[in-house]
Amino acid sequence: MAAEGSDHYIEFRNVYKSWDHPVLVDVNFYVDPGKTLAIIGRSGVGKSVSLSHIMGFVKPDRGNILVAHTDITNMTEAELRQIRKKVTMVFQSGALFDSMTVGENILFSLELREDYNAQNKEDVVDGLLKMVDLQHVKDLLPGDLSTGYKRAVAIARALAAQPECILYDEPTTMVDPIMSDDLGNLMLRLKRQLGLTAIVVTHDLDLMRKVADSVVFLYRGEAIYFGPVSKLDECKHPHVQQFLAMDRLEIVGQIEET
Repeated sequence: MAAEGSDHYIEFRNVYKSWDHPVLVDVNFYVDPGKTLAIIGRSGVGKSVSLSHIMGFVKPDRGNILVAHTDITNMTEAELRQIRKKVTMVFQSGALFDSMTVGENILFSLELREDYNAQNKEDVVDGLLKMVDLQHVKDLLPGDLSTGYKRAVAIARALAAQPECILYDEPTTMVDPIMSDDLGNLMLRLKRQLGLTAIVVTHDLDLMRKVADSVVFLYRGEAIYFGPVSKLDECKHPHVQQFLAMDRLEIVGQIEET
């Protein structure tokens, strides 16, 4: 049975998902329009699975998933395609076409847009590359780019669909600290300039603190903290405190190395 609509842009209501073991256990969280939610926790706790639920790639065993204010839990594939026009995902791999240049990769996303002619499409490609500060790589192949640049190109391609919401899957994994900072600044700029709603799955607490308004901490499939980023340090749950302590140790180690 469909749930009532939500004032929140995306909402999980009592979501359960299991395969050979429980992956999500009675999970509740939401993100409001124009805001950014971070999903954090150790590997294998259900972070990326949560994004797959939002995109409709998998369905919950119990509970409801609401996206773009609408219950998508039991939607057909045709109905989900309409939702995916509003919500797009930037995959960790970038998922770029290796045989196409950067410009052609972005142009590919515009091919079905009947409201643009050829010149309009080129102008949009140039505008998107300018927005992510990558005009200089337009004619390069993805194989010529660093991991960070590939992620930025993937973000530009996602923006070509003019989405209301972007899902980022580990955007700064395997990226050097300078490019990680650049990607965080880009995400923050898109939020402020375009008013995009976003969910970011990340291990990077610096990125979380920079771009997110709220955070959900998953542990063994359960949401053991959901609330403002500013209050996360006050959470008394031992696994949250352990996670934060490990992050502080990594920062101290990096300072000592320099």
